[in-house]
Amino acid sequence: MRFALAILAAVTVAIAPQGARGQFSTRLGGVNTAGWDFSVDTSGDFSGTGDAPPVSQYTHFSGEGANLYRIPFAWQLMTPTLGGTINSSFFEEYDTTVQAALSSNSDVYVIVDLHNYARWNGDIVGQGGPTNAQFASIWTQLADEYGSNDRIIFGIMNEPHDLNVTEWVASVQYVVNAVRSAGSTNYLLLPGSTYSSAQTFPTEAGPYLVDVTDPLGGTDKLLFDVHKYLDSDNSGTHSTCVTNNTEVLETLVSFLQENGNRQAILSETGGGETSSCYTYLAEELAYVQSAYPNLVGFSVWAAGAFDTSYVLSVTPYSNGTDETLWTEAVRPYLP
Repeated sequence: MRFALAILAAVTVAIAPQGARGQFSTRLGGVNTAGWDFSVDTSGDFSGTGDAPPVSQYTHFSGEGANLYRIPFAWQLMTPTLGGTINSSFFEEYDTTVQAALSSNSDVYVIVDLHNYARWNGDIVGQGGPTNAQFASIWTQLADEYGSNDRIIFGIMNEPHDLNVTEWVASVQYVVNAVRSAGSTNYLLLPGSTYSSAQTFPTEAGPYLVDVTDPLGGTDKLLFDVHKYLDSDNSGTHSTCVTNNTEVLETLVSFLQENGNRQAILSETGGGETSSCYTYLAEELAYVQSAYPNLVGFSVWAAGAFDTSYVLSVTPYSNGTDETLWTEAVRPYLP
């Protein structure tokens, strides 16, 4: 989300029917557990140390039916030197979080999310900033760590924005090729532009991203990564909601169906602890549920190291009970 504290073959391969050749066949629903991304700015600047999400949340949410956790991290924490090796001490901490999520239930999936807005300290990946090779380096190293675990999904980049779309798609293809060369068969999330906007995807980045190819063959393991909030400016910074986003998502689903019956995941959405959001978020997630398998599922923003005073918090209260937004608008639509 816009949390301020926070490929070059062009051969489109038609998707086989749902479930064939490895298309994602599990409906997903869960929550972002933030913390390791704290202080990453939309410029890709990072000034903090991160904050470990409480591991107790994974057993809590999994016990209520969640089977997806998106765990964001700052690029600068994972590789303090651009293009350098993974910091082993940080990776150990981050992996503790990942393993806690995975062990909370045998059907849980984790999105490992590089949360840097297609930037490193203000400079755009492949567009004057980090080279495509430097961008791919972090993912080939993570592929060495996680490439044999089919319950880990690689979120290539959180919310690219204000960039040249065709050049960005070339960077995405570069990473796809690199992680496959490293032996990874994980599902990969391909983000568009305008902060991974679900609304602009069909007309902006989507027509280019559909041509990204997978060295594994086909495109079943390439999922599109989209975000959409429900507040007045789609920023995810207001406690009230003004839309259920169903028209936007219907347009997105039509695009996916018209372009090989592709799949996407709404990996960020959410609202405040207000009656308007109880209604609109529930309607949105009901639509996501109905649009499976084109929409694989959702992950709401956010729990983890956020306390319950955060405007879009779904963090459980200290007594173990849940916020009303979770119980009224999210939990009924978990798998």
